[in-house]
Amino acid sequence: FCTGAVYMHLLGRLRLSLIGVISSGAAPSAALRLPTMAGVRMRGAGQQARMMGSVRDLNDQGVEYSVRKTEAAWREQLSDEEYYVLRQKGTEYPGSGKYDKFYPKAGHFVCGGCGAPLYSAAAKFDSGCGWPAFDRIVKGAVVTQTDTSLGMRRVEILCGSCGGHLGHVFEGERFTRTNERHCVNSASVRYVDAPLPDGAAETKVLPEPEDDAAGAKSILSELLGKKGGQGD
Repeated sequence: FCTGAVYMHLLGRLRLSLIGVISSGAAPSAALRLPTMAGVRMRGAGQQARMMGSVRDLNDQGVEYSVRKTEAAWREQLSDEEYYVLRQKGTEYPGSGKYDKFYPKAGHFVCGGCGAPLYSAAAKFDSGCGWPAFDRIVKGAVVTQTDTSLGMRRVEILCGSCGGHLGHVFEGERFTRTNERHCVNSASVRYVDAPLPDGAAETKVLPEPEDDAAGAKSILSELLGKKGGQGD
């Protein structure tokens, strides 16, 4: 994830710099200049096109987003960084987000675009990956989209209300009891110093994996049963 994230961050910064030059006629500010990093290689026009494209109404659950705005309205509401991440599926530079090392004892995090509650403060943990990490969601608040943009299969996570890009979810790392790590951009969320709304439940976003051992045992039992029947 980190290599792809760095790559996406570089492209995003370049895009923001170009916007500044075109709109003002001046040189881009130092904050928006493209950082340099040895060993980072561009991965082709396909990935760049994905990054520059806007959020579409696509998710694995088939959910229709209840919050809809024109791209012009989103641009007016969000900062450049927020728009790049939330609406154009960008990624912050690792360790740069304001919530990376922020661990409140109470409160919750909402979508930076529409304000929908997404994660409790208790769901946040230190994964050491350079981005805020959460191990569970507010039930129904997050949807997924299978992402194959970097030549690998990843699962993108999006706000279930507005479709804003949050990051990616990974499983099998055994960081916490849920076995999920939601790798989230700080620009995608906003901290609220208040409890989750009444009745809000928390859960995993990914379905429980199938029990391969149980499945194999079932198949074996079926085969042995058929064999026994043929011998009678």
